[in-house]
Amino acid sequence: MKKLFGTDGIRAVAGQSPLDAPTVYAIGIALGKTLSAKSPTPKVLLGMDTRESSAWIAATLTAGLDAGGASVESAGTITTPAIAFLTHTHGFATGVVISASHNPWQDNGIKLFGPDGYKLPDALELAIEDEIFRQLAANTTAPKQTIPPAVNEADRAEYVRFLLAAVPGLSLDNRRIVIDCANGAASAVAPELFAGLGGEAIITHASPDGRNINEACGALHPDIVAGAVRHHKASMGITFDGDADRALFADENGNVVNGDAVLLLAARDLQSRGLLTNNTVVATTMSNMGLEAALKCSNIHMLRAAVGDKYVLEQMIATGAALGGEQSGHIIFTGRSTTGDGLLTALLLLDIVHRSGKTLGQLVADLKVFPQVIVNVKVREKKPLDTIPTVVAAIAAAEAELADSGRVVIRYSGTEALARVMIEAESESLMRLHADTIASAIRTELGI
Repeated sequence: MKKLFGTDGIRAVAGQSPLDAPTVYAIGIALGKTLSAKSPTPKVLLGMDTRESSAWIAATLTAGLDAGGASVESAGTITTPAIAFLTHTHGFATGVVISASHNPWQDNGIKLFGPDGYKLPDALELAIEDEIFRQLAANTTAPKQTIPPAVNEADRAEYVRFLLAAVPGLSLDNRRIVIDCANGAASAVAPELFAGLGGEAIITHASPDGRNINEACGALHPDIVAGAVRHHKASMGITFDGDADRALFADENGNVVNGDAVLLLAARDLQSRGLLTNNTVVATTMSNMGLEAALKCSNIHMLRAAVGDKYVLEQMIATGAALGGEQSGHIIFTGRSTTGDGLLTALLLLDIVHRSGKTLGQLVADLKVFPQVIVNVKVREKKPLDTIPTVVAAIAAAEAELADSGRVVIRYSGTEALARVMIEAESESLMRLHADTIASAIRTELGI
């Protein structure tokens, strides 16, 4: 079982294990040695988000990679999917992103992509972990001063060209849209990307200061862009998370449009053009029952994967599905991207709206969602929930009462010290009652 890697790389509070300087240096050496065992002097592409800790982590990791036998090129501040694209396009041995995505600024992380642009398989992450622990056991010392590699500005420009080429002829039809960059990596790309599309793009939260990433903005707070749509009388809002691998939206009325709705629109559009392989979409256990019902009305089958775009993609590859994603806004289009890409998703959704001649609100009007609540419980440890009698009893009571009229999904976050309690039900009162009961039982046993 992996000890460092979660569902989306290694993530922790910056400066604390496993993101303290000695461990980051050991990670670099371990990755460099693992890559060097396959080919001499492997090339690594590095990118990062806007957190104040990203620069020193990048520099320390670069020193470790160099000591491990790898050479490093930096794309500077750039989105996670851009690194995946550039890694594959230019034949880098690995792409590395310094980011904690939607987490607060105090956190950071290290995400890894293989030469094919896909996130590393669990077996390879486990092998790298083993080498990291060997380096730590050897008391490898990180250099006191580390210098990040020079930034190749051409990388970002190439990524923008790739995105625009994905939607030739895209037009905003003279509409006004609001774009929330979450004070994150999208701030370095979105202004250039959305310029010149035949409309007005109002760019917000694009002034990162190292500590304001995701703070009261971005995909964690979609109500902010929804309010901005109403304020500016815009036709749509788009909001990204810290590393822009996901996007959420707001329609012309200021209503939030989440990843489930995007999956529905994209699935119908692909189906109408004969591009939805096997009429199948891959979602996750968190996607609403309403999405499943709406897709069924269009004769589209929905499969559920474990939470995490990595696992969505695995099931997409296994089943040949052309589309998959998460309610949180990670959307994957096979053939176009190897990971969730918020900027690509935004352009493709704008294109669907453009070709339809309708508004976003009109396109999602028939999606009827079940009431859903998610309660996050901070935990001191991730003890198996099925070994805690009070939690097991609370879950069983909820499942028995809701039966076929709801769903209960309890899981630990793969990126934070949280237990997530999700309940969906036709009865909102029963939904909230059981969510609170289960969350209380977890809090009593494991809460901080």
